Amino acid sequence: MKIGVCLKQVPATDTRIRVNADGTGIVTDDVKFEINPYDEYALEEGLRIKGTDASREVIVFTIGGAECEPRVRDALARGADRAVRIDDAGLAGSDALGIARALAAATKEQGVGLVLCGRQAIDGDSSAVPAMIAEILGWNQVCYADKLVLEGATFTAQRAAGGGVREVVSGAMPVVVSCDKGMNEPRTATLPGIMKAKAKKIDVKNLAALGVDAGTVGAGAAIVKQNNMGLPPARPPGRMLQGDATTVAAELVRLLREEAKVI
Repeated sequence: MKIGVCLKQVPATDTRIRVNADGTGIVTDDVKFEINPYDEYALEEGLRIKGTDASREVIVFTIGGAECEPRVRDALARGADRAVRIDDAGLAGSDALGIARALAAATKEQGVGLVLCGRQAIDGDSSAVPAMIAEILGWNQVCYADKLVLEGATFTAQRAAGGGVREVVSGAMPVVVSCDKGMNEPRTATLPGIMKAKAKKIDVKNLAALGVDAGTVGAGAAIVKQNNMGLPPARPPGRMLQGDATTVAAELVRLLREEAKVI
């Protein structure tokens, strides 16, 4: 079985983000990038599944230019067998559906039987692409899973439903699963893995090679459009309340009710 893992390059969680002058994107100068943290759970799960059967193959899929290849090489260094990078100018401005169309076509072209994704990307936070991939392929899907067990041609997944309740979902393969925290502990690349990754193959595919109609992706086909972006407003400075306990408590309640409007 071939296991597909969808990865996205995102700004590192500890990097400083600056929005460009016209609000259309971020300034990428001096920005450190990393594999989307939730996608690391998907990658680790794929590698663990492969570890139970050496005949399985883990293929990484990503969309982007050559600038995202260090993240792909990182995934290969951790143990993925090979990668497919989808690079086409026609994808510029795609919404989640356009991205899902390209990824679905790539996984189908490679004959993948299980697709693992992160539950969401920490930059866009839409959580929409995994479910859309499943819908396009006509496969079963489980979102926000934190446990996955494969038995032959069937799967059983679990996820937290809140209040200590857990949902258990079973079904037939093929399936798309979006992975949440707690599913595993992602590994880091080792020096031998980094050396081996240099020889592993990254196939670069465009829309035509995947049989994707350019009119169904990109800015022209986007149903959801992003008009602008900006940083959240700066937090006001903290305020110290003076007086005895009774006075401070009364003033705090008044502020929460009249200014913060949370009670």
